[in-house]
Amino acid sequence: MNSGTNRNSIKIGSSVGIVLKQDQRSGKITRGIVKRILTNSSNHPHGIKVELENGQIGRVKEIH
Repeated sequence: MNSGTNRNSIKIGSSVGIVLKQDQRSGKITRGIVKRILTNSSNHPHGIKVELENGQIGRVKEIH
């Protein structure tokens, strides 16, 4: 498993686990397929922000 802090390790259509804004305290992982990559910088310490195909937005914690 790869960490989601590097933008180039995340591709559109990748299966990922993200933490939604409302789940940041609990750290609950939501799984889905990447529709859009929202973070412009090449890396981010808390995880690259993405939008899933179901419209949910969060930071990538794991890449499958």
